[in-house]
Parts: sequence; C-alpha cells; structure tokens
Amino acid sequence: MAAMETDTAQLTLESLPTDPLLLILSFLDYRDLINCCYVSRRLSQLSSHDPLWRRHCKKYWLISEEEKTQKNQCWKSLFIDTYSDVGRYIDHYAAIKKAWDDLKKYLEPRCPRMVLSLKEGAREEDLDAVEAQIGCKLPDDYRCSYRIHNGQKLVVPGLLGSMALSNHYRSEDLLDVDTAAGGFQQRQGLKYCLPLTFCIHTGLSQYIAVEAAEGRNKNEVFYQCPDQMARNPAAIDMFIIGATFTDWFTSYVKNVVSGGFPIIRDQIFRYVHDPECVATTGDITVSVSTSFLPELSSVHPPHYFFTYRIRIEMSKDALPEKACQLDSRYWRITNAKGDVEEVQGPGVVGEFPIISPGRVYEYTSCTTFSTTSGYMEGYYTFHFLYFKDKIFNVAIPRFHMACPTFRVSIARLGYLMTSVTVTPILETIT
Repeated sequence: MAAMETDTAQLTLESLPTDPLLLILSFLDYRDLINCCYVSRRLSQLSSHDPLWRRHCKKYWLISEEEKTQKNQCWKSLFIDTYSDVGRYIDHYAAIKKAWDDLKKYLEPRCPRMVLSLKEGAREEDLDAVEAQIGCKLPDDYRCSYRIHNGQKLVVPGLLGSMALSNHYRSEDLLDVDTAAGGFQQRQGLKYCLPLTFCIHTGLSQYIAVEAAEGRNKNEVFYQCPDQMARNPAAIDMFIIGATFTDWFTSYVKNVVSGGFPIIRDQIFRYVHDPECVATTGDITVSVSTSFLPELSSVHPPHYFFTYRIRIEMSKDALPEKACQLDSRYWRITNAKGDVEEVQGPGVVGEFPIISPGRVYEYTSCTTFSTTSGYMEGYYTFHFLYFKDKIFNVAIPRFHMACPTFRVSIARLGYLMTSVTVTPILETIT
C-alpha cells in the first residue's frame, strides 16, 4: 500500500504519456488550445502539435490540404495568419465562405460571365471608412462577405437573380460597398437602411437595416414597398426576405446550387418549384414553378403579383402517333378568401404548341391576388395530330402562391401606428 501511494505521488503532468494528452487536446476548441500554452511548458509544447490545428483550420477557415501545400505552412501557422486577417468574423466566416465557394463552383460552367463580374474582397480599412461615412456599424456577417467579394460590377445578368415577363425585366446586381454606401438612406421610411442589390432596369433594391428603426429589426433584409394609399412618403411597407445577411445570402445560394432556381440563358431565375407540383396524364407531364414579384406588388392597396413557369413534356418513350397539339386552357383560380375565378381561352400565351415524344414546351405567365395567397389549377385540351377529331384533357397540378412575410409601415396617413408583421399562410380551401 505504501508503495502504491509513493507511485501516485510521483505522477505529474510531465510524466504522463504523450498520446493520451494529445487525444484530450484534440477535443478542445482553439481558444482552449491557446490557453493551454500558458499552463506549463509541457502543455505549451503539446498544444503546438501541428495536427491539432488541422481540424480548426478546416472548421473555421475551410482551408484544404491543397491550399496548405501551396502556401507551404504548418496548420498552426495557417490558423494564426488567417485569424490575424479575418479573426473578428470567426463566427460567420465558414458559413459565408462555403456559400461563396459553392456558388462560384456551380456558376462557373453555367454562367461564367457572372463569376467574372465578381470583385476582389474589400480591405478592412475600406469597410471601416464606409462605417465612418454612414455613421453606423456594418453587421459583421456583411463585412465578412465583403472581405471575400466586394460585390460585383454593374452588369447584366445580376448575381442575385433575374425575372422576365413580356413587358417587364428585372436583374439584380450585388452592390460593392462604396456604391451601397452612396445609397445609404437617412430619409424617413428607410432610415438607417443600406442597399444590398440594385436593378438598373427597375431601380429595385433589397435593403439591410443596419440599425433598428421605424419598426424594423436590426439586420433584417427586405424589399421596400411604398404605401400607395398614404399621402406620407415615409409610409413604406416591407416584404422581409431574411432575418440577417447570412440567412439571406446562404438561403439564396442554397436555392441556386440545389437547382431550385433554374438557369435560363445564362441567368438565374428565382422561380420556386414544389417537387409535388407535378401531374402526369398519359404520356404528358405538367410541372409548375412560381415566383413573387415585390416590385409589382403592394400591401396598401392589397395587390400581390405572381408569375408562374409551366413545363409540358411528353415522355421520350411515347409512341409517335401520340404527338398532339394544345388547343385551349382552363383555369380555376382561388384566393385566400375562397373566391373563385374561372378562365378559359385558346392556346397559351398566344401559342398552340405541338408536343411529340421527348419534346418539352415551357412558357411563363402571371396572375394577381387581392389576398396574400391563393392557388391555381386546371387543364389543357389537346388533339392528336394523326387523329384530329380525338381530343383529351391534360391536368395542370394545383400550385400555391404566397407573398413573403411583410411588415406594415408605422407611418400611415400622417399618424403613427403600431408596427404589424404579417406572415401569409398557404390555405387549402374546400
């Protein structure tokens, strides 16, 4: 027993084997790993073990093995150097850097001009100068993104998506920080709001609230929507697109790289497709994607504008004699109050497309609601090319549309009101 006590008394940190200690240190965060350097000489040596820093470099800075080889530095040195440059953004950097990397990788083979339009990252002193200019602090996640890419050149197509109708076109560029600072708002209705995007065709911008004011939450991203019924120019409602810059940017990128937003003619179109919104009749499949257009909508008066893109496709395995031509359309349109409107007419958008095995026909149209949501469904009538007297109907699946969450202006009709936030709900009306 006395011998055992003597052995225990001699057990110290210095005498512990290296491998178990390194295993313990591998579970520590970078902050704790650095603190270990000040505990003892042994821990200082162990906490500098280079493989320990590999995980932190990958977790916080997304540094790959290839980058490490190119820079010819050890993992700890890479971590410290990167921290010295962008350490203030450590809580945001990985998510935003991954979004940028994913977006560029996806767009390079599909929209190379768009990727070439991206600007190099801004310097820390550039962002500090903008803060001094506007008199407000920029959100850290916004600054982090602009350290990676300082927006894009004002070109078409814009990085933040496009929309095209017969008499309307929108393409939003991501503004560089200096241009954004020039559009910083101090006027009533948009006080302390910084533009993130700009469309040279419509003048439309998405804004971020850098301070909480006029009923807006700090860091919210939104489209402005002037109250057309108020005489007060400060009465501006808001369609809310994101709770923070990170939420706004990463959700947009996710929609792009997942294929949720289609790329058409080198442009990103912000149509949303519900995988369940598909109907097959015989050899013909109809699918629908939709988009809300804030620039053509208003809360006061209630006018919500939606566009939808329909894809009609005949199976490539269909028999040649199944070739057919679209004659007419029938729509049943229902708003959130249950009001129903029926529409019938020849062709679609002035055309009478022929569908044959393996062929796809797509077209775009639009509708408006006086309620925040609604749905459409219906059918097309076709005739067979080889049996012209034989007609049949092809189902159009029910597809729902709802505007984003919006916040009503606190200034209406010349007096203050309590800010009201409305989240539209997709309703199924029977």
